[in-house]
Amino acid sequence: MAKITVLGGTGYAGAAVVAEAAKRGHEITSVSRTKPTTRIEGVDYVIGSVVDGDVLDAVLPGRDVVYSALAPRGDMVGKLEGVMDVLISRLAGAPTRLGYTGGASSLHTEVGGPTLWEVSKDHLPAEVKPEIETGITVYAALQASPEPLDWFFVSPPTDFGSWLGTANKGTYVLGGDVLLKDSDGNSTISAADLAIAVVDEIEAPTHHRARFTAIH
Repeated sequence: MAKITVLGGTGYAGAAVVAEAAKRGHEITSVSRTKPTTRIEGVDYVIGSVVDGDVLDAVLPGRDVVYSALAPRGDMVGKLEGVMDVLISRLAGAPTRLGYTGGASSLHTEVGGPTLWEVSKDHLPAEVKPEIETGITVYAALQASPEPLDWFFVSPPTDFGSWLGTANKGTYVLGGDVLLKDSDGNSTISAADLAIAVVDEIEAPTHHRARFTAIH
């Protein structure tokens, strides 16, 4: 059993990780600004902001894994990079893995090819760019972090979100730094199935200071 703190534990990606990890018998602390719609038995729900140092003081010590599913939206716009810098600094000397759900834009279109961000940034709506840039900034910060920090960065596929209504399959296909597509050219996964990949990584670590992606 692992002791896991999930930051953003009531959001789309975070709630799925909380549910999957709790189902497998891990000790879970969920941190979020909002109360969960449905509480899972055995999960410790902490309601507060990760910008608050006292909140982090309460949920970081003694953890095997701290997993961030925070989104740079609402009152977190412009703050997530700073929060991740704090986490990197505080966990660099601790026996705690740091995981992060980012975005697809830092994935490469092919081995040795450009990233999705590089080929699409000139055509994207201005309102979506800050969130994408935050994910890219956090990924770069993790790559530049002190060597003792054991981190993993999870890039969902391009089609990932609650509004898509993606069905759960209970399976996933794992990839690395290149965008994956299925035989029909789709790049999608549900939150529940991405959470399976995340908790599999927590239980049997194979990505150390590295990124992975997963699709159906």
